[in-house]
Amino acid sequence: MKTVLMVAEKPSLAQSIAKILSKGNCSSRKGLNGACSVYEYTGSFLGQAAHFKMTSVCGHVMSLDFIGKYNNWDKVDPAELFSKAPTEKKEANPKLNMIKFLQVEAKGCCYVVLWLDCDKEGENICFEVLDAIQPVMNQGSTREKSVYRAKFSSITDTDICKAMNSLGEPNQNEALAVDARQELDLRIGCAFTRFQTKYFQGKYGNLDSSLISFGPCQTPTLGFCVERHDKIQSFKAETYWILQAKVFKGKDNPLTLDWSRVRVFDREVGQMFINLTKTSREAQVVSVSKKEKVKQRPQALNTVEMLRVASQALGMGPQHTMQIAERLYVQGYISYPRTETTHYPENFDLKAALKQQSNSSMWAEEVKALLSGGLNRPRKGSDAGDHPPITPMRSASEAELGSDGWRLYEYITRHFIATVSQDCRYLQTTIDFLIGTEAFSCTGKTLISAGFTALMPWQSIPLEESLPACERGDVFTVDEIKLVEKQTKPPDYLTEAELITLMEKHGIGTDASIPVHINNICLRNYVTVESGRRLKPTNLGIVLVHGYYKIDAELVLPTIRSAVEKQLTLIALGRANFQQVLQHTLDIFKRKFHYFVDAISSMDELMEVSFSPIAETGKPLSRCGKCHRFMKYIQAKPSRLHCSHCDETYSLPQNGAIKLYKELRCPLDDFELVLWTSGARGKCYPLCPYCFSNPPFRDMKKGLGCNECTHPSCQHSLNSLGIGQCVECDGGVLVLDPTSGPKWRMACNRCNVVVHFFEHAHRVQVAQDSCDTCDASLVAVDFNKTRGPLPSGETQHTGCVFCDPVFQDVVELKHATMRYPRGVGGRRGGRGRGRGRRLHPKKPKDKMAALAAYFV
Repeated sequence: MKTVLMVAEKPSLAQSIAKILSKGNCSSRKGLNGACSVYEYTGSFLGQAAHFKMTSVCGHVMSLDFIGKYNNWDKVDPAELFSKAPTEKKEANPKLNMIKFLQVEAKGCCYVVLWLDCDKEGENICFEVLDAIQPVMNQGSTREKSVYRAKFSSITDTDICKAMNSLGEPNQNEALAVDARQELDLRIGCAFTRFQTKYFQGKYGNLDSSLISFGPCQTPTLGFCVERHDKIQSFKAETYWILQAKVFKGKDNPLTLDWSRVRVFDREVGQMFINLTKTSREAQVVSVSKKEKVKQRPQALNTVEMLRVASQALGMGPQHTMQIAERLYVQGYISYPRTETTHYPENFDLKAALKQQSNSSMWAEEVKALLSGGLNRPRKGSDAGDHPPITPMRSASEAELGSDGWRLYEYITRHFIATVSQDCRYLQTTIDFLIGTEAFSCTGKTLISAGFTALMPWQSIPLEESLPACERGDVFTVDEIKLVEKQTKPPDYLTEAELITLMEKHGIGTDASIPVHINNICLRNYVTVESGRRLKPTNLGIVLVHGYYKIDAELVLPTIRSAVEKQLTLIALGRANFQQVLQHTLDIFKRKFHYFVDAISSMDELMEVSFSPIAETGKPLSRCGKCHRFMKYIQAKPSRLHCSHCDETYSLPQNGAIKLYKELRCPLDDFELVLWTSGARGKCYPLCPYCFSNPPFRDMKKGLGCNECTHPSCQHSLNSLGIGQCVECDGGVLVLDPTSGPKWRMACNRCNVVVHFFEHAHRVQVAQDSCDTCDASLVAVDFNKTRGPLPSGETQHTGCVFCDPVFQDVVELKHATMRYPRGVGGRRGGRGRGRGRRLHPKKPKDKMAALAAYFV
């Protein structure tokens, strides 16, 4: 019996598909990575008995990045990132160990069926999975096909079984289009971001943003917001005048009329017109017209429209909306939520989808009426060739979905039912009047048939005041006529819905990436989300866009990115060469980058208006090791130290407080040490500002404190204060915190483990000797005479924190409340104490049970 491996994009999706295909008769087990389960059952494949293994990945298996040395901002010229810097595919999340997991499950399998999401990103993940598993699969006959692709748009029995019975092949062209986008965004974004971040952070102290990022899609997105801001700022209100008339007939309520000239911008002209009308106290009916009108039902729902409505009507941001929509899809409530299509294929079973809603307490009456009276064919929309429009696939209640999930599901369902409902019909009556020589009119609407607006009441026709019955030649009495002064108003800030519309119109991003780009400009502090989900640019966002316009407007205009998106689409269709598109686009942006570097000083006059020079920012804190003058501590993100005399800026760890550390100095460079702390229940460690940015030893990386410094004799280093290997993480070392007394503790220099011990002890020191059992450094403790654990009033004891029975009752393991901050350099290196012996103390297996007792 041959084995078939099936791979979905998410664990929950794998579970749903396995249950459908096995009819609930499958066993499950956890995979070796702990994140993905494997569902197994027997069945038939290609007419033969087969053993099926259904599992999943967790999104992308691999991510694109530069090779190691090109991730060092200080040692690599950003210009090299356009061509010289090699890229490589790395595991997207190394902790998941996804490649090894897939290879273990694929070993011995003859076939693989890929159930990844059916979009370009899904196709790209298909080939990431294949690259991992094909070397270990049973190859069989060279002619025998072993790779299959399942195409589906919803997690329903019908759609999943249909996909299994009509398997195809993964689309390499679509996968290449994603590869091209990833590489372009990586090279272009990193080059511009690194250069402008270092340039601006080295000159201005209150930018309040840790990263001055640039993105080929992100920056034009910000450009739209700033363009609207500029229109608001440059707007000059104009005064205008309108003629406002009220007339009545008999005992009817007065009608307010609209002036046919609308408005005039000259008061004297307006006064002339009102003088002409005031000669008559009667309004003569010139004509009465009645016309039946239709408000068309909506087209089927695609992603962009869903995002627009969710932001505008539901008050939900695009990123949050997509997360909810994906959850509803995985749970089987809606069809695939990433689609550009607004046209249902002819073979789509609309009636079956509608029947699912026939028992809902919210719209059962309308659904049953449609099922008995016949569905309207949805309006013809555009077919992008990807997925059917977003459709509810089964009934749900608010209790099942939660508040936001239900609100989005309710809108999707109402929209779907509306697409197969009747159009809204109403009668519009217009009466034209003449007062003196000036023409006026009023309009009223009478509903004939609500149609789809019964499901979408927010789309209903606003019914104006009812108009009295009248005919041509009838006379109304003028109740009031006056000249009213008004002013033109500026446009408001862009709403998310308006921004999404602009991005779609100009080809910035895709239905999948639009929410990401909007979220990014918010995270970077370029815009803030105001009431009504309006996007107001910050000073930083405004200055950046104005600077781009000043140097090279194409960096911020949507034209180039729109052209690139078209080329990427051609790659996906197999009509453009991947390498040629990549090289041509990178050549364009490389030239733009060099011009930007040469001209960036012209942005300074814009920056200086809104931001303070770094030398004028911050408060004196610690002394520079070069000039021995005080450096200023700048708290605004990213926090850093600046020496105005040397004109040097030094990075600091983020997300915590910095204070002077006892005026002690680093023995290597004479800089005063500072202490980083994340609060009373968190961690703290000393660091040298110079060493933090300029690692002194080869085995150290940028962004390390004294608790990871491998200096052989410094009293603050890991070699002096390291005690033993961390009880939880690999490679971490528990380091004594010399500032923690009298509530003494040691903390891991990598993870958030904190070990409390020896409370009220007068002194705790790391001894020269090590434990014979576990190789941890011994600790010498001088206890309080009245509160110590030692017998016969003894106060001093030296032993192993892990093994000594005297110490075990006074040790408890906890976790710091704040996340351990990462420095600029990424993953932390570090070694245990070393005086001619093992640097990482070895823990025997029998010690793990004892250590587990310390957890609280």
